[in-house]
Amino acid sequence: MAHRDWTIELGELDVKLGIVILEQSPERMVATMPVEGNRQGYGLLHGGASAAFAEMLGSWAAVLHAGEGRTAVGVDLNVTHHRGVRSGTVTGVATAIRLGRKIASHEVVVTDEEGKRVCTARITNLILDEAAD
Repeated sequence: MAHRDWTIELGELDVKLGIVILEQSPERMVATMPVEGNRQGYGLLHGGASAAFAEMLGSWAAVLHAGEGRTAVGVDLNVTHHRGVRSGTVTGVATAIRLGRKIASHEVVVTDEEGKRVCTARITNLILDEAAD
């Protein structure tokens, strides 16, 4: 299945989170996000920021997979937080688990600057035909 070849336009939340795309394809998406500005009250990276980061990576990979005239919408996201991080930048890598005609699933691993796993997520997206304007 041919995939879209474009530069991702970040959404408002993605911009607020400071996400920077490094690599994009249906099979593998890589991006970074700063910890500063995305911390909770205890000074740790907010779990919701990690979840939003993971969802962005998996969803865009699914949209790229969907192809012309189609789109993808998230139907399931689960995130396991393994360790806290207080500063620096985290890197997220979304790897395709299954790229089907109707469903795309990705595993997203977020690591700190030392390569230690901060969280693991799995996202499943439903592939839909885009509505005509």
